[in-house]
Amino acid sequence: LSRFQLDILVLEKEEDVCCGTSKANSGIVHAGFDAPAGSLMAKLNVAGPRAMEALSQELDFPYHRNGSLVLMTRPDQRDALEALLENGRKNGVEGLEILDRDALLAMEPHLSDEVLAGLYAPTGAIVCPFGMTIALAENAAANGIKFQFDSPVTGLSRTGDFWTVHTPTGMIQTRTVINAAGVHAGDIHGFATGETMEIIPRRGEYFLMDHTVGNYVNSTVFQLPGPYGKGVLVTPTVHGNLLVGPTAVDVENKEAVNTTQAGLDSLGRTASLSVKNVPLRQVITSFAGLRAHEAGDDFVFGEAEDAKGFINVAGIESPGLSSAPAIAVMVADRVKEML
Repeated sequence: LSRFQLDILVLEKEEDVCCGTSKANSGIVHAGFDAPAGSLMAKLNVAGPRAMEALSQELDFPYHRNGSLVLMTRPDQRDALEALLENGRKNGVEGLEILDRDALLAMEPHLSDEVLAGLYAPTGAIVCPFGMTIALAENAAANGIKFQFDSPVTGLSRTGDFWTVHTPTGMIQTRTVINAAGVHAGDIHGFATGETMEIIPRRGEYFLMDHTVGNYVNSTVFQLPGPYGKGVLVTPTVHGNLLVGPTAVDVENKEAVNTTQAGLDSLGRTASLSVKNVPLRQVITSFAGLRAHEAGDDFVFGEAEDAKGFINVAGIESPGLSSAPAIAVMVADRVKEML
């Protein structure tokens, strides 16, 4: 952005930088083996992590490449694990291999007794999601981006080459609107086009444990993906804690970031399928976040039809954090084409 000037407005339905989904997630840089081959999600999930380490060094936010494991616990899951390996190779993920139980235990001695084999991805990593978001915001501000907080968008209208953005604090005129409003992106899309985009808030709940058990696992440990995503993981954090989660429950309320007794109760049971004796006595807090799940199960990107200058960047659920550097390049390139 420092190389050219943009007349652009980025819409975020947040009260402040990093107060929504960006702060309440797993902090995982996914390797990219599970996104459907050929999808936009797959392309961005592989390109984003390749840029993440250099970006962390440039902008000074915590990042650590710790690798990831996807575990099978039943013989009838072997085909699914092999399919994940093949899909990852189609996506261009480097270094993938299936390891037997003995090799896995040499890496992670606390794996459950049911674990039979696992897919190892050496390019998997962990990052500080709020540190990353704040660093990106600081960089944007240094390059001339102006943030306007406490100004929820209540409508959009277009006259000539300009959009007018309606907010309770006044009107804003701009040539380009980027709809990056998370779980509210469907509402913003409707303001611009009059059409419906279904974005489903999907709540994920977590346990965070203290530093005394931060090395209980070294890799990010996944179970085989299911209909609602990658399932409950167990992972270290870049700050030396241990994290367990998330659950996955679709909700109607787009502000429903409360934890629930049922959700938290399920975390320990589910995590024990992959890691035994998870040290839940060391929990220091629990939290929940909302993923912006798009009904078509892919990222939504591009200029909306009959809405020149309005670019959707919607449905950015997992692996949205991993894909963020590649998404940014794609959005910047599209805006340059429009100028």
